[in-house]
Amino acid sequence: MKRVITYGTFDMLHYGHINLLRRAKSLGDYLVVALSTDEFNWQSKSKKTYFSYEKRKQLLESIRYVDLVIPEQSWDQKISDMLLYKIDTFVIGDDWKGKFDFIADETNTEVIYLTRTPEISTTQIKKDLNDENFQKK
Repeated sequence: MKRVITYGTFDMLHYGHINLLRRAKSLGDYLVVALSTDEFNWQSKSKKTYFSYEKRKQLLESIRYVDLVIPEQSWDQKISDMLLYKIDTFVIGDDWKGKFDFIADETNTEVIYLTRTPEISTTQIKKDLNDENFQKK
């Protein structure tokens, strides 16, 4: 069985997230999603999520492409996750290109950077919702 893993916050779930998960799952048989905890988002990324970890986890678990959701609690856990979950392929958006190449070297895991869905992002949704011109549409 080929195992794939991806990492993310997956706040304000949208079709770009679904595209990423679908494409990640197509690379293997079993998809693990490491979901950033609220504490990790705040302490390490200075990000406050709209939905709590438990709500985001519930959403991800309801998506047919996702087989397992685990907590992401630190940047440093990736190597141990590859070994613990016997991961064959690490997948993440191409805005991280090159940042996780060390995983391939240290664990013999394939690293793939997937192109993001260009017209959608959580950041853009939040920006649009605060834009007066968008609100008048």
